[in-house]
Amino acid sequence: MRDMTGDKRMRIVLAATMIVATLGFCAPAQAQSGVEGRVTRLESEMRAVQRKVFPGGASATVEPQITAPAVVADRPGTPAGGAITDLTARVSALETNIRSVTGQVEQAGYRLRQLEDAFAAYKTATDARLKALEGGEAAIVAGDTSSSGTAPPPVSATRPTQGTPAASSRPDPARAAAIKGVERPDTGDEAEDAYTYGFRLWQAKLYPEAEKELKAVADKYPKHRRASFAQNLLGRAYLDEGKPSLATLAFYDSYKKFPDGERAPDSLLYLGQALVALKKPADACKVYSELDSVYGSKLSATMKADVAKGRATAKCQ
Repeated sequence: MRDMTGDKRMRIVLAATMIVATLGFCAPAQAQSGVEGRVTRLESEMRAVQRKVFPGGASATVEPQITAPAVVADRPGTPAGGAITDLTARVSALETNIRSVTGQVEQAGYRLRQLEDAFAAYKTATDARLKALEGGEAAIVAGDTSSSGTAPPPVSATRPTQGTPAASSRPDPARAAAIKGVERPDTGDEAEDAYTYGFRLWQAKLYPEAEKELKAVADKYPKHRRASFAQNLLGRAYLDEGKPSLATLAFYDSYKKFPDGERAPDSLLYLGQALVALKKPADACKVYSELDSVYGSKLSATMKADVAKGRATAKCQ
């Protein structure tokens, strides 16, 4: 009876020892399995994020801050604490890298939104300016009247080139003879010769032909001193022909393109007169104020008298 009791006790001790050993191995194994799952999941997420942020390939990916040490096979019975510690360090490194990449993605997205907003604002402002310019030109052209006071025919969507003579079904022999009678100089200075020829055509009241020549001088020789003269005289030709709307555009271009040109002040003076002819006295007054502000000290006594006369005609305050 005593021997049986001793055998039972021995079996109980052996069983308890096996249970403890099994629990000792299972607990670290389960912990390691859980950490391995976290590592696998985080590494997968990290690769997905890197593929999205760096589509160029694996060479552009972010290197982990902590690399996994070489795996050393544990001897049977060795506690698994070292492996768990290594896996935990890898998880922490992966989490840090994911936070870093996520922050970079958010910053890039914010900068992209800023660029998109800035471009949208620029496009809106540009479209508004273009529409305003188109509307202003249409209003000026619509306000043009002939010498008889009647409104001109509607302007087509494709306006002919300024200065191009109107097409005629029948040639005018007298006009052709007048044009042929205007001498074209030949001094060797092409810009000077073209301007002089345009000036002579204007003097002969051959306005369409003069406009064509003068516009060509301003466009072809913008650096020549005669460019300012040609652009200003182009406006005067339109004004003398009874086309104040086209004259305002020519005078404005003269001031805008050649602000330091010799005929820039004259262009503003005649621009005011053209606006008065278009029944826009308030705009004419603004032009006269601009003329005084920019060129007041350079104006001759004659021009100052012309400006005062223009102000009186426009009833400027």
